[in-house]
Amino acid sequence: MTAKTSTTEMVDPVPGAAAPHLPQRTELVQLLTPEGDRVEHPDYSLDISGDELRSLYRDLALVRRWDLEATALQRQGELGIWASLLGQEAAQIGAGRAMAESDMAFPTYREHGVAWTRGVDPLHVISLFRGVDNGGWDPVATGFNLYTVVIGAQTLHATGYAMGLQRDGAESAALAFLGDGATSQGEVNEAMIWAASFSAPVVFFCQNNQYAISVPLERQSRVPLYQRAAGFGFPGVRVDGNDVLAVLAVTKAALAAAREGQGPTFIEAFTYRMGAHTTSDDPTRYRLASELEEWKLRDPIARLKAHLSRGGVADTAFFTGIEAEADELAARIRSGTLEMPDPAPAAMFDFVYAEQTPQLAQQRADFVQYHASFEEGEH
Repeated sequence: MTAKTSTTEMVDPVPGAAAPHLPQRTELVQLLTPEGDRVEHPDYSLDISGDELRSLYRDLALVRRWDLEATALQRQGELGIWASLLGQEAAQIGAGRAMAESDMAFPTYREHGVAWTRGVDPLHVISLFRGVDNGGWDPVATGFNLYTVVIGAQTLHATGYAMGLQRDGAESAALAFLGDGATSQGEVNEAMIWAASFSAPVVFFCQNNQYAISVPLERQSRVPLYQRAAGFGFPGVRVDGNDVLAVLAVTKAALAAAREGQGPTFIEAFTYRMGAHTTSDDPTRYRLASELEEWKLRDPIARLKAHLSRGGVADTAFFTGIEAEADELAARIRSGTLEMPDPAPAAMFDFVYAEQTPQLAQQRADFVQYHASFEEGEH
């Protein structure tokens, strides 16, 4: 006889894992407090006009409305899935607006805000989640690569692209987006090794939204993520990801350094995912409602609105106009989504390669013949 034994998962206790907290100001770059007050940082200054501030607010508000409309469409069965950016608007808009026209962004599947700043039509993103194409925008024309669902793979793409820029003598940079969960992936670490070894003009922009899918950051890393960059031999910086001005300033500086030949930078945008990981996720299973309420007080849009209102940069008419524009955008997204035609079945062969191979052409012909046989009554 053998005695019954029970196994219990052993998890090392992690100090401070019980509740979220903002890091100490000494390590967090911030230009706009949660109350909307402008502050200065010794290493990152930002000279910005009233028009630019209002434009940033418009970006934030419209992208959030796009996100809310897409979430509603998925709940109504019109999209297969949706990855919400709710709460992360400032990180994405700030980073996207920091890019030069010739720079190239390499997104995950959540960078709707960056897509907006690069001129990608929201319906071209929606079509991907509706399943009618693989992404309807031109990466070359927009400087915004196609969405990448394989976690962390886009960092390798960005590093390789940056090494190509380097060899072409181009004064441009690559901006690779990733989440905190992706930092545990081998591809990300491999990308950073290559980027450091070749001083590639690439910036790694990590949106630390605290949870990956359902695992809190404290279970993945014993040190702040930005400190990992030192182990690869390049700078790391942590920025308040809910402060669009700080993100803009930090990302501008990192991209400028990359273009000037100073090599990569790792940016950790300390933010929070206020929604689910995707519409297939239930965040109530792994986080407390009180935690979400705490982070709502740091809402990136409310923060900038307070700054604009308090400083007399924008009035009620401006905010009312943005709300009306958001309503129009939401209506266009809804109608455009519902009107999207289903693709022809054989269309899935059209964009596999830039030039169709003989093998793929044969597969397409066999596919078309097989489907035609149904119409001819052979089955």
